[in-house]
Amino acid sequence: MLDMKKIIVLLLLTSLFTGCGMLPEEIDETKDWPPSRLYSEGKAAMQEEDYELALALFGAIESRYPYGRYAQQAQMETAFTYYKYEEPEAAVAACDRFIRLHPRHPNVDYMYYLKGLVNFERDRGFLDRYLPQDPTHRDPGSARQSFYDFAELVRKFPNSKYSKDAIARMRYLRNNLAQYEVNVADYYIRRGAYVAAVNRAKYVVENFPNTPARDNALGIMALGYKILNMDDLSSDALRVLTKNNPDHPAIEEVINFKFQ
Repeated sequence: MLDMKKIIVLLLLTSLFTGCGMLPEEIDETKDWPPSRLYSEGKAAMQEEDYELALALFGAIESRYPYGRYAQQAQMETAFTYYKYEEPEAAVAACDRFIRLHPRHPNVDYMYYLKGLVNFERDRGFLDRYLPQDPTHRDPGSARQSFYDFAELVRKFPNSKYSKDAIARMRYLRNNLAQYEVNVADYYIRRGAYVAAVNRAKYVVENFPNTPARDNALGIMALGYKILNMDDLSSDALRVLTKNNPDHPAIEEVINFKFQ
C-alpha cells in the first residue's frame, strides 16, 4: 500500500477544500496519478479498512477528473465507503447525490439498494454487536425509512438483482414494525390507557394483517374493548382471533377477565 498514507490523506483532503494549486506539487505524491491508479489505490485502501484514505482518493478522482467514467464509479464507491465507515448520514447523502446526477446510470439501482441497507443497519450500534437487542423495542424511524427505500427500488427496478434481497428485508421490517406497534399497545394497556391501546392494536390489524403480530393485536383489542364495556367489538375481535389462532393465550385471558 502507500507510504506515508496519512500524509497523503491530509494532502488530498486539503486539495479538495482549497484547490490543488494551494499545495506544493513536490510533496503531493498523487499529483501525476491517472484516475485508474487513484481508483485502484482507493479500492485497496477499502480492503484494508482504511476508509479515510479511500475517501480521500475517491474524492481526488472527482476533483481532478470530474467528467470521466472513473468519477461516476468513485461517487458510488464513496457512498459505499461511508456505509462501511459507519457514517450513515454521509452515505445516504452520497447515494442521493448519485441518483440525482445519474438517474439513468446502469447501476443506479444499487444506490437505491444501498440507501435501504444503510437505514436497515442505521440503529445498530457498538453494544448491539455484542449484546443484541430486540429490534421491535427500538424507535422504528430508520426501519420505516429503510422499508420505503427498498420499496422504491422494487417499484422502479423490479428486475434488479437486488430486488429479491430487498423484498426479503421488507418482509422482515414489516414484521418488526408490526410488533413494535403491538409492544406500544401492550404498554398502553398495562398503563390503563385502554383507548390508546385499542387504537394502536387496531392499526396493526388494519395495516399489517399478514404478520405474526396480528394475533397479539387482536388479543389486545378484545381485552381493551371488554374493559371499555364495548362487548360487541370485543366479541368480534375475539371471534377473529379464535378462528385464526384458537390456541392463542389471549383468548382465555379475555374470557376469564374479571373487573376489579
